[in-house]
Amino acid sequence: MLAAERRDYLLERLARDGKLVARDLAEELGLSEDSVRRDLRELSAAGLVQRVYGGALPVSPAVGDLTVRGGLSIAAKERIARVAVDLVRPGCTVILDGGTTTLAVCAALPLTLEATVVTHSPTIASALLAHTGIDVVLIGGRLFRHSGVAMGAAAAEFAQGISADLFLLGVTGVHVDAGLTTGDADEAAMKRLLAGRAGETWVLASSEKVGAASPFRVVPLPSIAGVITDAEAGSPAIAALVERGVTVLHA
Repeated sequence: MLAAERRDYLLERLARDGKLVARDLAEELGLSEDSVRRDLRELSAAGLVQRVYGGALPVSPAVGDLTVRGGLSIAAKERIARVAVDLVRPGCTVILDGGTTTLAVCAALPLTLEATVVTHSPTIASALLAHTGIDVVLIGGRLFRHSGVAMGAAAAEFAQGISADLFLLGVTGVHVDAGLTTGDADEAAMKRLLAGRAGETWVLASSEKVGAASPFRVVPLPSIAGVITDAEAGSPAIAALVERGVTVLHA
């Protein structure tokens, strides 16, 4: 099998199985593990797979900046938002992550709702200006332009003093093995910190993110209350999450 044919085969297997294990592939193809790992490195460099220890996972397509992601899965994000707002109770304190799905949550929140929203996203804070019953607490810090959120030491210090009932978390990957992931190490650390300040964390993930992975882990699956997604209930990625004990709400 030529190298190009082998890489095509690896992508087909990844689409079918949801992961690639270098040791198993080497045995199956009669190659050394080094040869398989070299193929995986080349596929990763081309942005076609996400390398992990021992193999590779599907790469998340949701890695563009805020402007690019704003045009992806618009209807799905609106459906997810309608499910998510049912978790926001009057009088509660909720942390809203940055991102286009949480922006859809802002639009879906009742204008009469009385609650407190904490966010490190100026975009999210601005979207809540018309919600006069919501007390908006904006975390300041260094602006990460890719996602339009505040990060860094000042943001982290402020976040340490937060105590919230609920965190609506956005990620770029939800995978049964990789857990919850995103594309930037500092952003992952901020999300992880915010998750630790809430009684419950629910993940908002449109279908293209489920079964995919990004380089940096946010939190493991056992630490969340569940996932809200428009992914099909019978899909292999969802079935794997449910088998692992993850609560999934379908939008």
